[in-house]
Amino acid sequence: MSEKTVLVVFPSIYSLNKINNLETSIAKILKIKNQQYDNIRKNESLIIVEAIDPVLASSAVNLLFGIDKIAIAKETDINFDSALSIITNTALSLLLKGEKFYVKVDGKTKDFLAKDLEIAATTMLVDKSMSLGAKPGSESNHDRLVYVHLTNSHVYVCIFVDKGLSGLPYNSQKEKILCCIHDELSAISCLQTIKMGFEVKILVCYRNESDLLKLIKIINKILSRIIEKNVILHICKMNWSAGILTTITAITQVMISVASKEKIERISLGISPMMFPASFCEYNSNLVLQSKIIPWFSLSGIDSGIFENAREIGLEKYIADLEDLCKKHLSYNKISMSEVTRYAKGALKTLKCIPVTIGPKNIHDIIDSLKSNH
Repeated sequence: MSEKTVLVVFPSIYSLNKINNLETSIAKILKIKNQQYDNIRKNESLIIVEAIDPVLASSAVNLLFGIDKIAIAKETDINFDSALSIITNTALSLLLKGEKFYVKVDGKTKDFLAKDLEIAATTMLVDKSMSLGAKPGSESNHDRLVYVHLTNSHVYVCIFVDKGLSGLPYNSQKEKILCCIHDELSAISCLQTIKMGFEVKILVCYRNESDLLKLIKIINKILSRIIEKNVILHICKMNWSAGILTTITAITQVMISVASKEKIERISLGISPMMFPASFCEYNSNLVLQSKIIPWFSLSGIDSGIFENAREIGLEKYIADLEDLCKKHLSYNKISMSEVTRYAKGALKTLKCIPVTIGPKNIHDIIDSLKSNH
């Protein structure tokens, strides 16, 4: 009976037809994070990583979109008796005194039914765990989940299972798109754009030094989701004080200019008709279309899930700011385009391109680069 500990990656439902892209992303993130592995291979709809350190590899891979869940598991050849033995021994090593356990067997194999293995493992665990006072629970009421997945060639008995971020693998669309981060909502929009499988280019618009520091800390959370070792940030300063709708429209103009210069064919607008007047969203969309660039609304259908997305990238402390924005009553009146153009031209005069090597010192590197460019 051969047995090894591996990392099992379960693609999201959206990634099942892009599993090769996800496999490539896994290899890239492991290389970026200096995590060694012996092999990455597909097993039906799963991706199996034979990592030197499965725990650290799991942390690296879990930065990726396109994943439903990740498990550290014991892999063995498909055999009912061997699987039953490994499930029992693994569960006994994890169970604590008095815990309720639930055995869940997914997948399928031509050799036996998943339900038969599930029942047999539950029965054996009841017998073997009596001294611990452990007892079987249910799918909705348990302390310890014993999760097992079957394929036609292997059984995977999971020691640890972590939820993934879902969405599509990075750059699986094979299209570039420009995002601008200037507040918490635009950061969430950028995250959603990455989640849609685009290759994201980032523009940062800030007002003052404290605003810049806050935005860079937010961007640092996002950069780890971009599967590149080196990125270029476009950064400019907004030397004006205007209402939120005028400010966003001026930022749209800046984005159009940057996208045109960099030959980027798409712009992700960090606004949503769920929070802004539909006519305002359409106005900004038309500005982009007039420049023969395609506008995207990554937040178009998002609702309270925006707060869950904020937590995904560590923006918990900014959720109150997002809630305040949601509560604002924003009425759309005609915007002065001469004013918008003046603001945009002023911001473009401060535009800097900052190369960043993604790593632990991103925040200091970006700030130092800006200072040296002034």
